[in-house]
Amino acid sequence: MSEQRQAEQRIVVVGAGMAGVQTAVALRELGFTGSVVLLGAEPHQPYDRPPLSKAVLLGKAEGSAFDVDFEALAIELRLGREVTRLRAAAHEIDTPAGPVPYDVLVIATGAEPVTLPGGEGVPGVHLLRTLDDAERLRPVLAEQHEIVVVGAGWIGAEFATAAREAGCAVTVVEAADRPLAGALPAEVAAPMAGWYADSGARLLTGVRVARIEPGSVVLAAGATPPPRPEGPDGEAGGGPDAGTAGGPEGETRLAAGAVVVGIGARPATGWLAGSGIALGPDGSVTADERLRTSLPDVYAVGDCASFPSARYGERLLVHHWDNALQGPRTVAANILADATGGVPEVYDPVPYFWSEQFGRFVQYAGHHGAADTMLWRGDPAGAAWSVCWLRDGVFVALLAVGRPRDLAQGRRLIEAGLRLDPERAADPSVPLKSAVR
Repeated sequence: MSEQRQAEQRIVVVGAGMAGVQTAVALRELGFTGSVVLLGAEPHQPYDRPPLSKAVLLGKAEGSAFDVDFEALAIELRLGREVTRLRAAAHEIDTPAGPVPYDVLVIATGAEPVTLPGGEGVPGVHLLRTLDDAERLRPVLAEQHEIVVVGAGWIGAEFATAAREAGCAVTVVEAADRPLAGALPAEVAAPMAGWYADSGARLLTGVRVARIEPGSVVLAAGATPPPRPEGPDGEAGGGPDAGTAGGPEGETRLAAGAVVVGIGARPATGWLAGSGIALGPDGSVTADERLRTSLPDVYAVGDCASFPSARYGERLLVHHWDNALQGPRTVAANILADATGGVPEVYDPVPYFWSEQFGRFVQYAGHHGAADTMLWRGDPAGAAWSVCWLRDGVFVALLAVGRPRDLAQGRRLIEAGLRLDPERAADPSVPLKSAVR
């Protein structure tokens, strides 16, 4: 593409979260000279999400806006512009403010939280996904309300951690038989159940919510919550039977000054219905290895897009910050390569994420779905331990709790596709890099 032709091109990025912002920035860093339009549904300056469940929620920070000078980069930022429809044949997207034409479109609309049926519109029921969500929850924590968290996944654990730090009585209700049931094997998640009690939070597993009413959560018949555990300071987080009351037909009610729902997220792709773009069973845009979609001139990146991984032999949908940081560089490079006949890049990362919960720093790298061997490094009852997963002897995934050196070394070894000696890898005194065969 000639410089004049490039200068006439217009790239529209839909979604002003991490993936969208980094795509726009990467286009400029790689030398794109045409028009870059970044559309954000929220009215706020684009911001980072991880601090929402930590510093912003606890009032330790007012916000987490990205340190990006959009004007200096000649990125046209349009906020409060929710996109409602893609009309690929016309190369336009529709917004309430009118259609927006594009030469190249990047879909980076992220994910949206799954809501609890029957919880919509009930006073005191919250989600935690946006800056506005965090702002609404901040006074709830400051007033030390009795809180019920529905879902013991990553976001549920992080919110419960913040709520206990704020002095709230917390009960976490999980339908599965353990926390993080969708993310980790039972034997790995089992030690994490004790973290809740250590912090003074009450964890109810194998319990379903029947309905939410103003001021209470009604559990399905047969649920009998245990008394609240003592917290780290010896207090019982609201008394041994606080927040529990019997109901009709064996129902149990949990008193709830507020309810926070954290039962997962799904790709925010509803606006693509009828567009002709290929979506997977999980609702994700099914991008190829170059992050191109099934439609010409349309790419997808971040939480809304799945991609084929040759490394792991399956299609991956990664709802984590690092994916939204790394993917944009690839999608920007491929937009330019496709336009100029350059060499394309393949996106096949080692997924990575972290979580801060109950005084522990948890990190994960890789994907253990097809692993055939699991190795423990250290005692899971202790403060620091790791788990390694191998497939045919090749290191494919690692979970590290309080062992950042394991994570740093392990991530590099996984990226290199190296084999480990199982006996040495299971010895926590042996550095992982020294366990390579």
